[in-house]
Amino acid sequence: MSEMKSSVRLIDTTLRDGSHAVFHKYTAQNITDICAGLEKGGVYAAEVGHGAGLGGSILEYGFATESDRTMMQSARKVLKNTKLAALLVPGLGTMDDLRMAAGEGLDIVRVALHCTEVTAGEQHIMLGKKLGLTTVCFFMMCHMTSPEALAEQAKMASEYGADIIYIADSSGALTPQGMRDRVHAIQAVVDLPIGVHTHNNLGLGVGNAITAVECGAAYCDGSLEGQGAGCGNGNIQAIAAVLDKMGVKTGADIYALMDVAEQSVRPTIHHSLEITNESITLGYNGIYSSFYQHTKEASERYGIPAREIFTELGKRKVIGGQEDQIIDICYEILDKRKAEAKK
Repeated sequence: MSEMKSSVRLIDTTLRDGSHAVFHKYTAQNITDICAGLEKGGVYAAEVGHGAGLGGSILEYGFATESDRTMMQSARKVLKNTKLAALLVPGLGTMDDLRMAAGEGLDIVRVALHCTEVTAGEQHIMLGKKLGLTTVCFFMMCHMTSPEALAEQAKMASEYGADIIYIADSSGALTPQGMRDRVHAIQAVVDLPIGVHTHNNLGLGVGNAITAVECGAAYCDGSLEGQGAGCGNGNIQAIAAVLDKMGVKTGADIYALMDVAEQSVRPTIHHSLEITNESITLGYNGIYSSFYQHTKEASERYGIPAREIFTELGKRKVIGGQEDQIIDICYEILDKRKAEAKK
């Protein structure tokens, strides 16, 4: 087990995960303005792109206002000290998408994989390394597998050449102990830096991020105003403030982050990021956070309580890419209602 680091690198996800919260409608100007603020705020890296990553602008996930190339260019022109990062989900984003982003000045690729499917990212991790990028293996939905099994996946990612292993609590479902167990399990088998990505559906976005840092995580995600899928990510202003109080160096200017959050992010917020009964149900049932808005919309359209839909999604153990099951569940519930009404 590693001790807490004296310094931690903050990666802001406002312009990628936060894209879910604005229905992927960040404009080129939004991206430039927010990246300029993040540069001033001193974060290590800014992740930019469609909420589902490179190549994610499709009907199933929602079309982005800007192309991947335009988003990369809009960020790159103002990022000097802050590095440019992008997410790539193999099977959605392609090798050519990654080559394009690298050509536009990408510094970091985060190859996002379900927590049990590292083999799906082998070629993408290797390509990231070949392109000279810092290459992250970003394990999603980490509550869905045991710490020991996750560690074995991390070991394979290390063998593929990954530079950093990320624990992503994509549902905001992990408890602090669950986070500790996963960090420690990976540390026991892999000598690579560990990063953490949290969601706030159960109110643990900041707390779980800090827990991982206390266990030795060297990288920590957060977003301005907590903007992200579900009811958001860990609030990066709060994370930076807590780490500063703990004596952990981040290089962040907390007040500069507050300023860009208030001036450039808050005006873009489409829905409240407060913890709601729906977000709690989502986190409690371990559902991928991007299902949040789609389920709320289906709830209103079909007159079915969101909790009922979330509960069924949880029983099915859905993962990202299975959003079509939301509508299937709604029809099944309506059919069941009709059958019961005839009795």
